[in-house]
Amino acid sequence: MNIFTILCANKYRHYSTLLKYHHRYRSPKCSSLVMQKRFKKDDSLSTLFVPVPVKPSPDDINVGAELTGRLNKGDLLKILNRFYQKPEIKQLASENGLDNYLQHQAYISFRRFCLEANTLPVDLHVVISDILQGAGHVDDILPYFLRHAKQMFPHLECMDDLKKISDLRSPANWYPEARAINRKIVFHAGPTNSGKTYHALEKYLSSNSGVYCGPLKLLATEVYRKSNERGTPCDLVTGEERKFADEKNEASKHISCTVEMANVNTPYDIAVIDEIQMMKDPSRGWAWTRALLGLVANEIHICGEEGAVELVKGLMTTTGEDVQVCRYKRLTELAIEDSAVSNLDNIMPGDCIVCFSKNDVYTVSRGIESRGIEVAVIYGGLPPNTKLAQAQKFNDPKNSCNVLVATDAIGMGLNLSIRRIIFYSLIKPTLNEKGEKEMDTISVSQALQIAGRAGRYGTQYEKGYVTTFKPQDLSTLRNILSEKPEPIIKAGLHPTADQIELYAYHLPNSTLSNLVDIFISLSTVDDSLYFMCNIEDFKFLADMIQHVPLPLRARYVFCCAPINRKMPFVCTMFLKYARQYSKNQSITFDWLCKHIGWPFTIPKTIIDLVHLEAVFDVLDLYLWFSYRFTDLFPEANLVRDMQAELDDIIEQGVVQITRLLKNSESSSPNSESIEEDFNVARHKHNYLRGSAQRNFNNNNIGKGRLTERLLAQGLLTPNMIDELHREWNKNTNKGEGNCDSDDDNDDPPTHPNNSTNKRSNRRRRKF
Repeated sequence: MNIFTILCANKYRHYSTLLKYHHRYRSPKCSSLVMQKRFKKDDSLSTLFVPVPVKPSPDDINVGAELTGRLNKGDLLKILNRFYQKPEIKQLASENGLDNYLQHQAYISFRRFCLEANTLPVDLHVVISDILQGAGHVDDILPYFLRHAKQMFPHLECMDDLKKISDLRSPANWYPEARAINRKIVFHAGPTNSGKTYHALEKYLSSNSGVYCGPLKLLATEVYRKSNERGTPCDLVTGEERKFADEKNEASKHISCTVEMANVNTPYDIAVIDEIQMMKDPSRGWAWTRALLGLVANEIHICGEEGAVELVKGLMTTTGEDVQVCRYKRLTELAIEDSAVSNLDNIMPGDCIVCFSKNDVYTVSRGIESRGIEVAVIYGGLPPNTKLAQAQKFNDPKNSCNVLVATDAIGMGLNLSIRRIIFYSLIKPTLNEKGEKEMDTISVSQALQIAGRAGRYGTQYEKGYVTTFKPQDLSTLRNILSEKPEPIIKAGLHPTADQIELYAYHLPNSTLSNLVDIFISLSTVDDSLYFMCNIEDFKFLADMIQHVPLPLRARYVFCCAPINRKMPFVCTMFLKYARQYSKNQSITFDWLCKHIGWPFTIPKTIIDLVHLEAVFDVLDLYLWFSYRFTDLFPEANLVRDMQAELDDIIEQGVVQITRLLKNSESSSPNSESIEEDFNVARHKHNYLRGSAQRNFNNNNIGKGRLTERLLAQGLLTPNMIDELHREWNKNTNKGEGNCDSDDDNDDPPTHPNNSTNKRSNRRRRKF
């Protein structure tokens, strides 16, 4: 409004007249009600904006004081309080973008500025002096208050720009190169084991150039291998790895990649996007949306569930492209058995028991092997090569291992010869839209994906069977499998680095996590087609490295790193990587060996195995960074060799998983029989400590609850434990004969004749 333009000091006395004129032609009650409704909703958004400290000018000459005299601070405080308490001032501040929260924050800062500054701006000093002398009105302070508020909250001046940057209603327009051509979209829809991906890949292999986009490194590697075997030179591109078909490392015309690595600027003849239903994934869905809208290819072949057809058609309406749907039926029969397994004694060759927690995998595999049956084990935390080795072991009809225990990691990426799928449970932990973990019955889509692995076409089992372990789950499974997959109604989106950089330009004092929060809060999305992906992992990493000085673009890349934030050792190494990068120091092979405890040894307990899996993820993380910051992560080849060695060691540990479980429990004196459920055993192992664990002698160093917890958290390594052993032996030899029991030790004292007196003396000293 023009009445808020900063006026010359001698004209501010007219402002109150204009203010009264404004109120005369406006209903204050009605206006107040409207503004309360409008800004009450935005209060939570306002809390995201970080205030910028407004400091007084360091000018030594107080021109205002020379013109009108010095101000009495007590009188000034009264005027400021009277100004802020006026309803008309609050209303006009609201019209200028200051809701209740911002008004309060701005007033506190403005009051402190006026009372603590030795020198006020000349114009503000003159206006306040006029008010004190009765020559001005308290309302005349408003323009200065607004000026202070806009310095404190820069977004007030650029809110329209911020909203424009975060307008995500037309993501198809982000890819002008794809919009410049008329693409042919072919949707291959069908259940697992229907041949839909086979037909799409046949088009890919016979094309002049092409790109395959898969959900997993295993699938991308499989297509890479098959393409080269078929005589179609193909390169592999994943987040951690680059492989060329050509010995001279010249790029091939065909690429097999994980979907996040798809290049939306390179033109292809054929593009294949696998598992398109993953657009609904709350964390990774944006990658499939980006590939579908942005790939520059004459033909896009999409593979996925029937439930995604309508969404794809809706998305392609925004690009002006038609969708041709090819539907497929399952190639082999899948039957639901009439009874549940109920007991591990009923396990048969070709069975795969699917669990939804690692603890259940441990429980079941241990129970089966206790019956003399060898098992293969596959779960998400295992390295890819270990998964493949376990799959090959299970698939080999000449191998004595013919039972598989796995998580739902088998749903994609592995070719398995399974006769029967057995659901150990139908309850699976999932993440809701807010990133919170919930326990819920598996969806129709998940059940069909997993059950469909039985009786795979081309294996020794031409007919598949599915059942449950618990009898009470069987009817539920029947109902789930009788339904069609849930329709997928929305595709994921995610803020780009360019968008966040623009936000940082306008809000230079905000942290990366804060910028993302503001972006999400201000973003506008076509709710009929899209949703914003969960960014909790991104924000978690952003907060973790906020104190590390990094350029914004590098910080964004670090926060996009694929990390399981539930693994403390991996998070610790991530932070160390960031610190090294900030110092511009190379993360060398020697530096890495020092921090991860290389060379590795075969795990002796489950805790050892879990730690080695975390180390493998740390090496994966190094390789991921090595393709983004080549100069500071220079030794990718050596790290890859180290990772291959670690992969073999983990594989040996998985082969002996039952022995590892026994060793883990042997460190707890309260462990029960071999048939006891592993969850209960772990609970006791973690929370109950027997007297032997409180006796810190040389025999149980590295076996206690605390030691195992520190190992699991990455705060100790097996090498550190060995060093502790050596130090303990050295100290024990030096102090032999003087090892009285501590008063906290419940075990019998080593020297019963004098220990009682010493203990009582200690107690007297304590009290």
